[in-house]
Amino acid sequence: MIPLKDDAPRITTPYMTWLLIAVNLGIYCLEWMMRLNYGRGALDGLVRLFGLVPVRVTILLAGGQVPLRLVHQLGAQMVTPAAALLPFFTSMFLHGSWLHVIVNMWALWIFGDNVEDHLGHFTYLLMYLLCGLAGGVTHTLLNLASSVPSVGASGAIAGIMGAYFVLYPSARVLTLVPFFFVFFVWLPAWIVLGYWFVVQFLSGAATSISASNPGGGGVAFWAHVGGFVAGLVLIRLFPSRPRRYHYGI
Repeated sequence: MIPLKDDAPRITTPYMTWLLIAVNLGIYCLEWMMRLNYGRGALDGLVRLFGLVPVRVTILLAGGQVPLRLVHQLGAQMVTPAAALLPFFTSMFLHGSWLHVIVNMWALWIFGDNVEDHLGHFTYLLMYLLCGLAGGVTHTLLNLASSVPSVGASGAIAGIMGAYFVLYPSARVLTLVPFFFVFFVWLPAWIVLGYWFVVQFLSGAATSISASNPGGGGVAFWAHVGGFVAGLVLIRLFPSRPRRYHYGI
């Protein structure tokens, strides 16, 4: 199921959602230009530096000395706190392909404006970052041996989707459903988002028990799960923005 738009009303202008979309698209344009001008190697180096690599955290906790077999992959003999921890934030603003960034930004466009309307601009930004952090921590904890960099705003956006699931379960979402024939149907948000979460959870579980994926590469399903759960929790803890009403004379 592919969500296309929703019918939940909002009062305020979603400036922060627009800004986040612009920043993510702008950074991906810089990635694309780097690859075009300097080659794939330069882009891979950027991803290794600012992408989230779980094994760096494992090595840091073990003293920071990089095993010889990982020196080439990590590009260093020691792991510093900055190298291990800063990517929990920087990785949220990097993407692996045009499809990756467009799918993420489309989901943020659909669900982010209403959550921002509920929370207010800056509380919404804080929640976005915390959900992205929760997604990164979840991915790391379940892939401690992985030396594969993880990038993308998926964990943060999953958190926004989790918040939307709590706030607007009955809102309708126009959904593209490919089933023999492609057709469009309006579905309640709780069905669309609940289905998405179950798929992510089952996919993460399948990846974790698969012997064919020991490095933790591919889609970071657990980041989606962690971000979504964080959104479910945080939206209940954060206060809604003060409501302002205009009365006619």
